[in-house]
Parts: sequence; C-alpha cells; structure tokens
Amino acid sequence: MHILLTGGTGLMGRSLCRQWSAEGHRLTVWSRSPGRVPGLCGNSVRGIGRLEELDGETLDAVVNLAGAPIADRPWTRKRKALLWASRITLTEQLVGWLQTRLQRPRVLISGSAVGWYGDGGERELHEDMGPVGGDFASQLCGAWEDSARRAEELGMRVVLLRSGVVLAPDGGFLQRLLPVFRLGLGGPIGNGRQWLPWVHIADQVALIDFLLRREDAQGPYNACAPKPVRNGEFARALGRVLHRPALLPAPAFALRLGLGELAGLLLGGQRAVPRRLCEAGFVFRFTDLDAALADLLGGDRIIKDAA
Repeated sequence: MHILLTGGTGLMGRSLCRQWSAEGHRLTVWSRSPGRVPGLCGNSVRGIGRLEELDGETLDAVVNLAGAPIADRPWTRKRKALLWASRITLTEQLVGWLQTRLQRPRVLISGSAVGWYGDGGERELHEDMGPVGGDFASQLCGAWEDSARRAEELGMRVVLLRSGVVLAPDGGFLQRLLPVFRLGLGGPIGNGRQWLPWVHIADQVALIDFLLRREDAQGPYNACAPKPVRNGEFARALGRVLHRPALLPAPAFALRLGLGELAGLLLGGQRAVPRRLCEAGFVFRFTDLDAALADLLGGDRIIKDAA
C-alpha cells in the first residue's frame, strides 16, 4: 500500500514506519521538516512539505497522528492555541485536501485519546459511552474526532484511535519518568487512585495495523490494554522493575500551583477498556503492566541484578 502519515516523525509514527517499511509498503510523511524524514523514519520513507506534492499519485490509506505534546507544559492561552492548531486545524486541512482529490484513499485512521471521555472517576469507559467530563482535553479530542469524521462524507472509512498512555523505552511518558524513578525519587501523582490506561508500544503498532487492514473497522476504538491500573499501582510497578522505591508522591496542591489547568489532566483519569478491539478479535500481547515494563526496560533490570 501507499500510506500517508502525519506525525510520522513522532514516537508512534517512527515505529509504524519501521514496521510498514519492512513489510514493503510505500510510505510518505507530511512534515514541516521533510528533509529530516528519511533520517528519522528510514531511508525508504519519503518526506513532503506540501500535500499537493501527492497530486496525481495513488494513495491507499492515511494515518493522521500529528499533534503537539499535550502534557509537556502548562496550558497557557498560547499553548492551547498550538494544541488546537496541531490537531484540529491540521486535520481540517488534510480532509479539505482529500476532498479535492479524484482518487481518494479507502481509510483514514486518525488520532484521539481517552481524554475524550474527560475525568471518568470510577466508571468503566467503553466506546458506546459519551463523554463524562468537559475539560479542555475532552473538548480538544472531541473537536479532533469531529474534524476527522468529515472524511466519511467523502466515502472513506474513518477509524478514531482513543489512545491511552503509550509505553516505549525511547520516548513519551516513560522517558519523562525514568530519570526521577532511577534516582529513587518517583511516586504516585496526587493520591494515586486515578485510573491510568496504558498500552505497550508493540501493541499500539499492532492494533493500528489491525484496524488498517480490517475493512469493517470504523468509528472510535479505545487503544489501551485491557487492564488499566491506578496511578499508584503504576508507580509501584515501575519502581519494582527499576529496583527503586516509589514512595514520594507529587502533591496535588503543588501540581495545581505549578501547572494550573493542566494539573487536572494528571490528577484525573480514565478507566478505559478496549471493548471494540477485543470484540473485533484483536489479541493484546501485553495485558500485565509488570510484564510490559520488564519487556521495555529489561536492560535496567539486568544492570541492577548484576550489581
């Protein structure tokens, strides 16, 4: 297939490029820095700076994963505008360009997040439910999904990925936590009781590939492991794998003071389950958090055991 990716130089995009390139697919990444694409995604991956560079070429699928990191810094007015533009404005531009094409790809897989639901408290959240909260993250994901769904009017199959926290050894959530936890200074966020939906990056790649190939897959899918854990459980599991204590909490009041509105994203949570993926027959390789972390951080464990 000829697959167009946005966000192709990010954590997930690079992993997908490696797998799909190895399988012989033709990959094009729409990027603000197209010259960097081959170095980041593989020599066979083409980078383009304008969608019009694909005019006249056959395209089989679009995977839309672009979006500035949501939890990297406080949500100032300027930051909110960037988060909105990098998701909704970009997706609107993408769908608008697809509308002009005579030949359209069969499927659009577009990013979203379990934040679509808002802070779910103790509710188990599945795809047949509506949002239960109305914070900025929920509004952002809602508008992101709405902009992608416009491709359905073009006769395309649209899949919406409501991702949990993607665990990878070389980026994302774990990369931010590891320096603190390796020093023995890690711990839960707030009271640690909020739910944390997670997914091993190998399963995230596999489920995206599964949904790409499954012709009857459309609509929202919770892209997270079947067993979400509480934040405190996650901290203890990471401490066990690293052979470090995980007892120092990040107090809620300090987070609210330092991060403002963003603190609500960290202190809330979603007990999301991948009901539709499991019903479709997708089998997760990693359903146990300890096993997933051990697989991702095996090098840390070997070093500590040898010491």
